[in-house]
Amino acid sequence: MSTGMDTRSRALARLAALTRKETRQLLRDPSSLAIGILLPILLILLFGFGLSLDVKNAPLALVMEDSSPTATQAVAGLSLTPYISPVPMVSMKEAEALLRAHKVDGIVRVPGDFASRLAAGDARIQIVVNGADANKANTILRYAGAALGSNAQRVADRGGGAPAVPVASGVGSVTLEPRLWFNSANNSTWYLVPGLVVLIMTLVGAFLTALVMAREWERGTLEALFVTPVRPAEILVAKIIPYFGIGMVGLGLCLVAARWLFEVPMAGSLFLLVLASMLYLIVAVGIGLVISSVTRNQFLASQVALLSSFLPALLLSGFLFDLRNVPWVVSVIGHILPATYFMELIRALFLAGNIWPLVIKNCLILVGYAVGLLCVARFVTRKRLD
Repeated sequence: MSTGMDTRSRALARLAALTRKETRQLLRDPSSLAIGILLPILLILLFGFGLSLDVKNAPLALVMEDSSPTATQAVAGLSLTPYISPVPMVSMKEAEALLRAHKVDGIVRVPGDFASRLAAGDARIQIVVNGADANKANTILRYAGAALGSNAQRVADRGGGAPAVPVASGVGSVTLEPRLWFNSANNSTWYLVPGLVVLIMTLVGAFLTALVMAREWERGTLEALFVTPVRPAEILVAKIIPYFGIGMVGLGLCLVAARWLFEVPMAGSLFLLVLASMLYLIVAVGIGLVISSVTRNQFLASQVALLSSFLPALLLSGFLFDLRNVPWVVSVIGHILPATYFMELIRALFLAGNIWPLVIKNCLILVGYAVGLLCVARFVTRKRLD
């Protein structure tokens, strides 16, 4: 019994010493601290403020061929929405020239017979939108249609007619009352900021760990440790702890920015969110350990980590694109990535709440990835020792 306790005590002492060494080494390395702390801050600011899927202040040329008060009131809603910026034009020819030059995103044309056709119950307002960017075009159509529909319907009610507009908030005596679940502000920042946690966890866990570990392989630091009584598993655990701590710092920065900088709501449990982030961080560190053990070269490790972890997390995990709307091959690749399951989980915890079937399923998947990757990392390291 005492021999077993002595063995465990010596193992814990070795692990503590290795962890202190790794922590000091990490704190003395400015490049690692820059990647682990400064780069996450830059990503938060860049993606939070610089990247948006919303369309705001979209310039639309407004051609008023009918200058009557009735026509003016029908398009007054365009000036009352923050999503549209009407640009008055004299003629369609002038508006089309601006549209071809990409100086406006679309044209709203009120025909010269609008008032008379309104009285007959067949008034129409034409919207022409630049369709090069299909998503942006559809968004502008919805915004412009909603802005025109509300005012045009009120004008029609007073005039006894029913103007035809692309998207109307009311039709006849029926009024639609739209309501948004899980993103009541209709703000894409609420959708993007939770995904930043995935990118930062991937960056710190996989990329930074692979880069620093490969550098130690190049310098022979690890080989020097291998000739000591230290076991491979103890080396791996000692390597995980400091980078795990850096990753949790990145998580804290994301949570602070999400709550107080971008005002993203926290509908679910903060404890579950932190727990899920810890699971994924272990997965990311495991990826970095495997890459570094296989490549043993800084440049190669950085390229492999970038191509196999960070870029897929950015492009194929659902951060920017819904995987249900991509080709099936891309969707299959995306669902192989652990980042996809963490992305789904963290967005649900931020915006939807504690959806337990989803939480349990994705956490179990992350646990499976973590166990598998750490076992592979230990096997590869022990194989190299042989």
